Amino acid sequence: MCGRFTLAAPAEQVATQFQLPETPALRPRYNIAPTQEVAAVRATEGGRELAMLRWGLVPSWAKDPSIGARMINARAETAAEKPAFRTALRQRRCLIPADGFYEWQAREGGKQPFHIRLADGGLFALAGLYEHWKAPDGSWLSTCTILTTEANELMRPLHDRMPVIIAPEHYALWLAPGLRDVGPLQELLAPFPADQMAATPVSKAVNRVANDGPELLAPAV
Repeated sequence: MCGRFTLAAPAEQVATQFQLPETPALRPRYNIAPTQEVAAVRATEGGRELAMLRWGLVPSWAKDPSIGARMINARAETAAEKPAFRTALRQRRCLIPADGFYEWQAREGGKQPFHIRLADGGLFALAGLYEHWKAPDGSWLSTCTILTTEANELMRPLHDRMPVIIAPEHYALWLAPGLRDVGPLQELLAPFPADQMAATPVSKAVNRVANDGPELLAPAV
């Protein structure tokens, strides 16, 4: 699964890598958690935009937004069939910039958090879906979910799932607004190569959502 992630890269780097028309106003974040707002890149008629979406997808047909807390992840293998995700997979895909994510390994004495990143420490994109939900008062709520797939060799000792990472050369395909056939997207939903990633045990301070500083990335001793 993917329940916490980081985005501390400079906003200028985000704008360049995702070909945004302007530099977004982003602050470094080291412990992004469900129900918080996350940065998401979406296709527009004129190119791309960065929007802030609440993490935890609320389907358009939901009676209330509380369902979003259970929709932070969508299984890539079944998203095309699930009522909560199938329309978004065809029509509302997004890229969620990140430079790492956390996973917890079960150990005697408690779970050990790990920070997983690219081996070169670079910025990457998580595969996301987004939806719009209309509240009874007429206001709109925009939310998102992160797709997951089976774990690669690096992740397997930690968890049997991992987030889908979209390589830069596939950004345009994933965001293509006119693409309604999910068939061409299936090959993008595979586990990212383990030899291009690294995992480091970090402080259990990350367990507390209120903690959000660079010290969370310090290797555990």
